[in-house]
Amino acid sequence: MATWPTSNELRSLLREYHPGFLAAFADGSATNLVTADARAVLAVAPTPAAAAKLTKARVAAALRRGGRKRGVDKLAERLHRDLRRPQLRQDAMVEEAMGAQALRLLATLDTECDSVDQLGDAVAEAFATHPDHKIITSFTGLGDLTGARMLAEIGDDRSRFADARSLKAYAGSAPVTRASGRSLSITRRRVKNNRLAAAGFVWAFVATTHSPGASTQYYHRREQGDRHAAALRNVFNRLIGCLFHCLQTGQTDNEATAFPTPGKQSESLAS
Repeated sequence: MATWPTSNELRSLLREYHPGFLAAFADGSATNLVTADARAVLAVAPTPAAAAKLTKARVAAALRRGGRKRGVDKLAERLHRDLRRPQLRQDAMVEEAMGAQALRLLATLDTECDSVDQLGDAVAEAFATHPDHKIITSFTGLGDLTGARMLAEIGDDRSRFADARSLKAYAGSAPVTRASGRSLSITRRRVKNNRLAAAGFVWAFVATTHSPGASTQYYHRREQGDRHAAALRNVFNRLIGCLFHCLQTGQTDNEATAFPTPGKQSESLAS
């Protein structure tokens, strides 16, 4: 994403004088400053001193300005508490100078995020007019943006790939088998379209959350010893094969066909 350099620079700056803000918005081990919530609150709390003076009402108002509609009061209460926790501080003049720098970086980040949103809207609008839009978005996990990326990388020339195996190799989802004498190794494919592989990883991740069939296959592969990434590649391998078939035949996705019933699941998973 184009906003990464600015958000990383802003994160490094906040770590020097305002670590409490990063902790308040931490999701797991990292803080995503690109979110509308984080940017809206930082605009009114650029320094620890400003954050300590905030009321819950001002935090809630900032969240609403950022576009949040649900859970505002509960989140505002937590942020109000977290932002007031004691932390190591710089001198007042140093904090003010760093806060001013943070606001300049925030302005740049806001502009970049707005540009990304506008580009996303334009891509979704154009993708909706494509003949393959209905087929691609019928798959669980493929929305307008991820679906548009898949189409962009695969293309709409139906003769480009001779069969599903060719497309799977191009996407990097098909494993590579090497045999020499008595040794046999199966490894992931390193020569691939990295953009398509990245989009496929996102697709498979979302599918395993919302598709019962994809979830079953993912956990089956984990039980067989696959790690998370390998299991997701296996799910992507199945999904992109189904996508190839649907694009060739003009059909939309069918969960029951893509992932057979439990009685036939073991035979399907072995393929």
